[in-house]
Amino acid sequence: MIFKKDNLKFGAILGLVAPVISLLIYYFLKFFPLHTLKDFLYFLQSNKTQVTALSVPCLVLNIALFTFYINSHRDKTAKGIFAATLVYAITAMVFKYV
Repeated sequence: MIFKKDNLKFGAILGLVAPVISLLIYYFLKFFPLHTLKDFLYFLQSNKTQVTALSVPCLVLNIALFTFYINSHRDKTAKGIFAATLVYAITAMVFKYV
C-alpha cells in the first residue's frame, strides 16, 4: 500500500497536500452553501488575520499524519510531513505580516 512507504519525498508531498485537503473540507463545512470558493479565497486574502486562524485547523491533518507515521516507525516520512508543516506555518506567518 502507498501509505506504508518510508520516504522523505513522500512525506513532504503528503505534508503539502494534506493542508489543502483540510482547507477544502473546512470550506465545504463552513462556507459552501453561501459563498463560492473564489469568494472564500478572496476573504482570506483581504483579511490576513484570518489566515493564521485558519492555518491551525488546516494543519491538524498534518499532525494526525505525523503522529501516525511516528507511531509506525516510518521516521523519514514523518520528517517530510514535519518539514512541510513548518513551511506552511512559516508561510502563513509571513503572509500575515507582509
